[in-house]
Amino acid sequence: MTEAAEVVAGPGRQLLAGVRAYWMIAAMWIRSTMAYRASFAMAAFGNFAATGLDFVGILLMFSHVDALGGYTLPEVAFLYGTAGAAFGLSDLVMGSMDRLGRRVRDGTLDTLLVRPVPVLAQIAADRFALRRLGRITQGLLVLGYALVVLDIAWTPLKVLMLPMMILSGAAIFAAVFVAGAAFQFWAQDASEVQNSFTYGGTTLLQYPPTVFAKDLVRGVTFVFPLAFVNWLPALYVLDRPYPLDLPSWLAFLPPLVAGACCALAGVAWRVGLRSYRSTGS
Repeated sequence: MTEAAEVVAGPGRQLLAGVRAYWMIAAMWIRSTMAYRASFAMAAFGNFAATGLDFVGILLMFSHVDALGGYTLPEVAFLYGTAGAAFGLSDLVMGSMDRLGRRVRDGTLDTLLVRPVPVLAQIAADRFALRRLGRITQGLLVLGYALVVLDIAWTPLKVLMLPMMILSGAAIFAAVFVAGAAFQFWAQDASEVQNSFTYGGTTLLQYPPTVFAKDLVRGVTFVFPLAFVNWLPALYVLDRPYPLDLPSWLAFLPPLVAGACCALAGVAWRVGLRSYRSTGS
């Protein structure tokens, strides 16, 4: 292999090594979890029920009104389901990243640095919580309800928009998890700041953009692109007008936005990891 080919293949090998290590660690935690199946079932159901309370709150609101920001219950359920499924998938895969600050403070991050495995893969897969499937299941059930009730003029593009929306949204949230973890190299105790953008972001996206101030909508579109998780593609599927008079072709950009977010998060992670200094303990 030439030197140029080796340079190109290097990042690819590192990525494959990281993915392989991630699934090996995650599989270990899954085997540990499934050793106590009853406990797992109760934890998963608890996760399902806890996230379901959010939708119960929406149902209570619609028991007093016919529309929320001009959107009917099935339309809000569509937004809720897509946001919940996208975030649930990201939370399942990357939700352990918020533990990084604790590792930086107590010095246990040092043990990960000496292992021949990418640190990002080790932290992301640490204590892999299979119970988080409850959140994904709950989101998909609400989405299924919306798809059954809504009268959508389906086209091939709209059909493809659904999996694209969920997968791209999950990638955007994953980038937020990684960027938030990178920030903890300096802040060391910023998990709640990270949660405000992840858990807070998914709560925001469960409601139509018409209920929020235009400045907030601009912020989550042009500054912190959470609108690409589900708002913009969902409005295309629902044939709804776009906020801020945005062009409809933005609905097709979530994969590109997700790729850009992941690239920026990767840069932030590498900078943060290089700046880390051991506690010495």
